[in-house]
Amino acid sequence: MCRVVEKRVLMTPFSPLLTFSLLLSSLQYSAVDSNPLSVYVMHPFWNSVVKVMPRWLAPNLITFTGFMFLVFNFLMLSFYDYHFDASAEGYTHVPSWVWVTAGLFNFLAYTLDGVDGKQARRTNSSTPLGELFDHGLDSWACVFFVATVYSIFGRGPSGVGVATLYYILWVVLFSFILSHWEKYNTGILFLPWGYDISQVTISIVYIFTAMVGVETWYEPIWWNFHYRDLFTFMILGCSFTVTLPMSLYNVFKASRNNTLKHSSIYEAFLPFLSPVLLCLLSSVWVIFSPSGILQQQPRVFYLMVGTAFANVTCKLIVCQMSNTRCQPLSWLLVPMATVVLLAVTGLVANETLLIYVWTAIVILTHIHYGVSVVSTHTHTLQSTFSQNNSNNEDKSQKTLYLALITVGNYLFQS
Repeated sequence: MCRVVEKRVLMTPFSPLLTFSLLLSSLQYSAVDSNPLSVYVMHPFWNSVVKVMPRWLAPNLITFTGFMFLVFNFLMLSFYDYHFDASAEGYTHVPSWVWVTAGLFNFLAYTLDGVDGKQARRTNSSTPLGELFDHGLDSWACVFFVATVYSIFGRGPSGVGVATLYYILWVVLFSFILSHWEKYNTGILFLPWGYDISQVTISIVYIFTAMVGVETWYEPIWWNFHYRDLFTFMILGCSFTVTLPMSLYNVFKASRNNTLKHSSIYEAFLPFLSPVLLCLLSSVWVIFSPSGILQQQPRVFYLMVGTAFANVTCKLIVCQMSNTRCQPLSWLLVPMATVVLLAVTGLVANETLLIYVWTAIVILTHIHYGVSVVSTHTHTLQSTFSQNNSNNEDKSQKTLYLALITVGNYLFQS
């Protein structure tokens, strides 16, 4: 039942050592997908979808379009349910068409995320821009679909508290990074089962909510066990009984077979240092906030945490792709520590303004990082292509470099 899914050539990191770019250009990426839902249902469906796509459609553009569907869902629910209270009794509920749209867009995003690699192989347009762009956007997408689905239950009496959702978000984020921690240690990316199940379930729940209304979620399922409790139980249960055990088992198996890439425990668990510090810093802000910032601005706080996490994760992805040592500390945590200190000590009285400014800085920093990665990689390959022009290199190799430069400029720099 285990199936190996080959996707695109590895992306290169943004690093002062531009040799990473040349190193990764020759590497291939493979992932193990053993989820029955994915293997027997979704992959056949994606194979049918990709056949109707025009060949000129760039795989990275497909990836980006799917990501933007999730961003649009987040923005749409931000307009109709900014403080996550629209689903509570006594509030103006979100229109039914919004739930239908959210369900369709969520499923479209999931579908496009599944067909981008297939389109790349179908059109022979595999490029080193693939993996980091794909998984980098996936890491950022975690916060968008978690915050969006939260609006179904909200923070009312029958909903989930914003603090509870904050810790649930961290469970989802750590579940995501586990897969890349596995690859950092084993060299193989084991795709988590929870992703496919959650995406299909979320899409169905959106449509079902449009049909029956949010009032359906008010009533308990059994005694005092509500749908909100089922929502929490499914996320925590999937993470702690499926994702975490499978990750630990895969790393343990690699260690037993002497194929583990990092011999010491310190090096093996080094990728968790920055995410844990990020979790601690944001949690200190939540717990000791003088104005209760999470209660006042939950949506912005989730966005800040999710974007900072995506930035940290992208750097881990870069390291596991380039077979380089993970940096112990992400520099973004240094100014964040200062921001948290200013907030919890009351040196900055307006916490709302502070969280807005810091969130904007984090988003711009992350976008700048992504643009810098692509720019560095593209310029490196331009230089390589120029040097290869003076040699008698195979024409197909030159064509690949030129295609990469063209696609990179078209998608990221235009």
